Amino acid sequence: MKWNSAIKDYQLYLKIERGLSMNTIESYTRDLEKLTFYLDENEMNISPIIIDKIIIQQFIYDVAKKVNPRSQARIISGLRSFFDYLIFEDYRKTNPTDLIETPKIGRKLPDTLSEEEINQLILVIDLSHSQGERNRTILETMYSCGLRVSELISLKISDLFFEEGFIKVTGKGNKERFVPIHFNAQKYITIYINEIRIHLKPTKGYEDTLFLNRRGKGLTRQMIFTILKDLATKIGLKKKISPHTLRHSFATHLLKNGADLRVIQQMLGHESITTTEVYVHLDNSYLKEIVETFHPRRISS
Repeated sequence: MKWNSAIKDYQLYLKIERGLSMNTIESYTRDLEKLTFYLDENEMNISPIIIDKIIIQQFIYDVAKKVNPRSQARIISGLRSFFDYLIFEDYRKTNPTDLIETPKIGRKLPDTLSEEEINQLILVIDLSHSQGERNRTILETMYSCGLRVSELISLKISDLFFEEGFIKVTGKGNKERFVPIHFNAQKYITIYINEIRIHLKPTKGYEDTLFLNRRGKGLTRQMIFTILKDLATKIGLKKKISPHTLRHSFATHLLKNGADLRVIQQMLGHESITTTEVYVHLDNSYLKEIVETFHPRRISS
């Protein structure tokens, strides 16, 4: 079995059997391509069927000199998944990554924006042109619903259920969930559809896509990053932010205002409550406030 054919079969497995998104599949593929490049560079003509732990360790050691521990851990995890697939298909009996230790990494938490900072980002949007109206609607929607950037750009007009107060979101693995949407976000989406989008001619295949660029096509992930980066520069924001920062802020603000963690988990589309706990970090003062307010042994004034 050659690496190219094994990787292609693995990609189909990830897409069809596991229902993973193209972004996730591409991430897995990049890690495998790093390994095949290493083998070619070192003139190692070894198939995925017979490659052993020693060579994998050598590869990981080589990678370790170029990337941080978090990236090392992701690569090891990706390789482990690939060789598990080969075992599942009876190509191999053992996984050469099983005894390879993953670097210990701490939980990396993204910056959170305050409500005031989010308001500042929205206020500096130039509403004198149609893209400004669209961009305001994008920020309001992401912050209102806690969307991933991939969920935002794939949002469709047919996913809007404003009478019920929900939108339908297609998340990781094409799993659908219904998320409540705030009245303000509904208002801006309605304005965008009726006053901005109506003047655009959608390209074939994008007729139902909610957010369009000037050429009538869907927005890219990179475009959303650029929009946020430009706004952050305008207000002199020193924090390193991304579309995910709005999602993280959404969850953190909900929790600080009394929302239940499991409700937030459902809205974010997390399979595990542990993932939600990582996203929603709390400072010690807030934890102290929760105990003093709700614990049955709290001191009454």
